Amino acid sequence: MDPIANMLTTIRNASLLAKPEVVLPHSHMKAAIAKILKDHGFLAEVSIGEPDEDRPVRTLTLGLAYPDGLPAIRSVRRISTPGLRIYRKAAALPRVRNGFGIIVVSTPKGLMTDAQARRQRMGGEVVCEVLS
Repeated sequence: MDPIANMLTTIRNASLLAKPEVVLPHSHMKAAIAKILKDHGFLAEVSIGEPDEDRPVRTLTLGLAYPDGLPAIRSVRRISTPGLRIYRKAAALPRVRNGFGIIVVSTPKGLMTDAQARRQRMGGEVVCEVLS
């Protein structure tokens, strides 16, 4: 099982069905990816729920963004998988359709977008690609 791929698939399916929000099991990696997506306008809201009687684990609630009535996320895809990790140097990081999306990169300084990684001259694992 790949929890990051499950998160991305859940977001993709929910945006195709115009769902207002999705609830996922919490992890620090998923929360960091969600924060990046929120900062770039792909998500409207990100909140972390504490365990209670209904759910014994922490949850991550993501509010999907729909500017002009259309989903903000047109395409989302996992690049590096548990079976095939993809690492790139800063100069070799892929570029996304003239700025109409982002690539999330896991660097030694944490998760960041491809543009931030290039500016800091940091390479790392290419996690996923999100297009608007």
